Amino acid sequence: MRVGLGAKVSLGVIGVSLILAVLKMSQLLEKAKNYVSEKVANMPTPEASITDVDFKRVSRESVEYLAKVSVSNPYSTPIPICEIKYSLKSAGREIASGTIPDPGSLKASDTTMLDVPVKVPHSILLSLARDIGADWDIDYQLDLGLIIDLPVIGNFTIPLSQKGEIKLPTLSDMFA
Repeated sequence: MRVGLGAKVSLGVIGVSLILAVLKMSQLLEKAKNYVSEKVANMPTPEASITDVDFKRVSRESVEYLAKVSVSNPYSTPIPICEIKYSLKSAGREIASGTIPDPGSLKASDTTMLDVPVKVPHSILLSLARDIGADWDIDYQLDLGLIIDLPVIGNFTIPLSQKGEIKLPTLSDMFA
């Protein structure tokens, strides 16, 4: 079977048209991808800060401190908090760390205050005697990772860090 010149030209035009359509589709998909990634990058995200770290109580095993964290949620729906990870360091070494699973949710379009209890064993405090010195406090660095579940994006970690001084409990604190 022989194909005439007109049929060959028609098939060639169809082939070129298909290639151009695929290129156009590819460009359109690239533009859509860029648009979505730009919108996601410019989306507001929750913001957090450590507002206070203070002595809470003494037990037989440890001294407990309480970090207060303020988190603002720009969205009109509550956002679940997956977990909070913390690490308390003093004199260049970690003295306490842990994870608080499922601590609740962030209030919609509001600021939520979170309490993060940090327990430091007495044995660790005794090893920091040089840092404690005459002023009865320890220099610290508290690192927190607040892991929240954002719609569309997925798990998102808000890293926080604060340095300061924590007062150690006195005898009156232990018997109060």
